[in-house]
Amino acid sequence: MSTQLLTQLDHLPDGFLTTHAQQLHSLLPHPTLIHLPGRLKNPLFVSILLHGNEMTGLAAIQALLKKYLDRELPRALSIFVGNISAARHNLRRLEGQPDYNRIWPGSEAPSSPETAMAQQVFDEMSKRSPFASIDVHNNTGLNPHYACINKLGQPFFHLAALFSRTAVFFTYPKGVQSAAFAELCPAVTLECGKPDQKQGAEHALEFIESCLHLSEHPQHPIAHNDIELFHTVAQVKIRENCSFSYQRNDVDLALDSDLDHMNFTELPSGTIFGKSRSSTQLPVIVRNDNGDEMSDRFFSLHNSNLTIKKPLMPAMLTLDERVIEQDCFCYLMERMPYDLIKTA
Repeated sequence: MSTQLLTQLDHLPDGFLTTHAQQLHSLLPHPTLIHLPGRLKNPLFVSILLHGNEMTGLAAIQALLKKYLDRELPRALSIFVGNISAARHNLRRLEGQPDYNRIWPGSEAPSSPETAMAQQVFDEMSKRSPFASIDVHNNTGLNPHYACINKLGQPFFHLAALFSRTAVFFTYPKGVQSAAFAELCPAVTLECGKPDQKQGAEHALEFIESCLHLSEHPQHPIAHNDIELFHTVAQVKIRENCSFSYQRNDVDLALDSDLDHMNFTELPSGTIFGKSRSSTQLPVIVRNDNGDEMSDRFFSLHNSNLTIKKPLMPAMLTLDERVIEQDCFCYLMERMPYDLIKTA
């Protein structure tokens, strides 16, 4: 693979506004950073298709730019179009590729052409002093629309709440786009539900357009009723070499087929996640924000049932087994007290 992955443009390629994500490779052979002028000079940065099967960001950007075909954007706009080669095949990433949302400055991923490309995007945008950063995603489970932030502060809270009252603060995994850009400006990740839902693109469009019209970020403490902030305390992965399935029982971990209905629900201790073939070794590995393993703190085996040991709230549980293999099983969250929010 070439070490030069990034293309930069100062205009929209012909056909960009009407091309489906799976055909985008015919216009843009490589990940592309597009800079468009606007009335206010500090650009809004929007990244889309960091995961090739999450197409809501592209739909939102296309709808936005169609509205401004014959008029000036309220603010300069820089659009990063990410994993175009994976989008061609409607996949999160191709086999052998790193995750495009784990390659940004601060990443634990080994150096690669992709990490060099992400650094190049970051350096270019750093020179342009971005006003705000938005990374648009979808997920495969049943989740509400919510925003993620990686830094605590009033501008971050207000930006997240402009999208949804529900927000999530996390610092792990490392190398995500929003965490890198949080060093430059207020930054959010938008989780817009499943990619085939029209309301996700409409919601993202509304938010991006609102950000283009913002002239400054509020500094005052956000109101208690305007935000419900959760803190990701751990990431859960299926143990390596542990077979799992939602449909079959002849596996190391047979998962409950209703798990994705538990997202953003406060679960009591003893809730069963699945049936383990082993009665001694946990089939999951749980790591905190520092990467420390703490599986025994959250899960236990009772009569081979994988159960939770304490009340908790999961997010991003999915029935898509490929996503579980490529990313993780879920995240575990706790509610952040408003006293911590108002003084941040």
